[in-house]
Amino acid sequence: MKPIEIYNARIANGELKDDSDQRQILQALQDLAIAIEGYKPRSKFLMSGLFGVKAPRPKGLYIYGGVGRGKSMLMDLFFDASPIKRKRRVHFHAFMQEVHDEMHRVRQSGVEDAIRPVAEKIIKEASLLCFDEMQITDIADAMIVGRLFEFLFDSGVLIVTTSNRHPDDLYKQGLNRSLFLPFIELIKSYLVVHNLDSETDHRQNRVSGQVRYLSPLNDETTGRANAMWDDLSQGKSEPITLRQKKRQIEILHHHNGVARASFDDLCKKPLGPGDYLLIANSFRLLMITDVPILRRENNNEAKRFVTLVDALYEAGTTVIINADAEPEALYETGEGAFEFERTASRLREMQADSWGT
Repeated sequence: MKPIEIYNARIANGELKDDSDQRQILQALQDLAIAIEGYKPRSKFLMSGLFGVKAPRPKGLYIYGGVGRGKSMLMDLFFDASPIKRKRRVHFHAFMQEVHDEMHRVRQSGVEDAIRPVAEKIIKEASLLCFDEMQITDIADAMIVGRLFEFLFDSGVLIVTTSNRHPDDLYKQGLNRSLFLPFIELIKSYLVVHNLDSETDHRQNRVSGQVRYLSPLNDETTGRANAMWDDLSQGKSEPITLRQKKRQIEILHHHNGVARASFDDLCKKPLGPGDYLLIANSFRLLMITDVPILRRENNNEAKRFVTLVDALYEAGTTVIINADAEPEALYETGEGAFEFERTASRLREMQADSWGT
């Protein structure tokens, strides 16, 4: 089935609501799906430098816009309908982590320029790459991604990606951003930029009207949290690794921009403000489970929780929390009890339907 046919079928069965702005993007995706039928890139890397890309190839797509507008859903329709067999759909953070890991492995064999063999491996595995939530927040990624994508494009790999930002706003105000600008021009040369400017936040409907702060911790609230997560993740969650300079942040449950982590995973580990900012800006919705009552003996964890909530608040991230007490009763005693009043107030504010996604 073509992407538009799948879209129409889901509207008919009540799974989706018709959106004229989505249909414009969907038409571009369907046109691309038709254009790449029978497309076989001839890579100068896989052909020992004898051949470049001979046949004209269509440009890929860069779809950006606000959260909850359906970018990932539309890309998934395209990916499922794409006739290309060697294809891969992956969250951009996860992809870049794989790139770093593979570069490290290649360097162990004495290779100085690790980007080229990593690119060749990617090219052999996929002719179509679909990236979810492209964003560049780490200077290490910024220094790698330009050369890597140049290899991919030169080899005829087609790319479709979603992002919350226009290409011109990628890595905005980042360190040494001038070195990153050629990558932005590369993106605009090989990908057609589309803005999904829908006024409807479709993702909001999944949590609209639902209680987002569940307490106390018991079988009932845990069951409700699990049910909400199953709905949000569609039963397809998987781990993801975020990179913060040379550090790695493991998030055990993630799918299409929503994530789930326990209090211990987020606050018992030695994470700092930069780590929490990265988490807040990487996901549009975060479920935090098993938040205990905070006392003097876990003051360090309480401080990290305050920092985490501040980061989520500033980023406008939707938060679902399963805790052992209501926000005002969550911090019983300790040095930060007074300061926690602001955190409790923010947790209350973040429960409104109008908040975040």
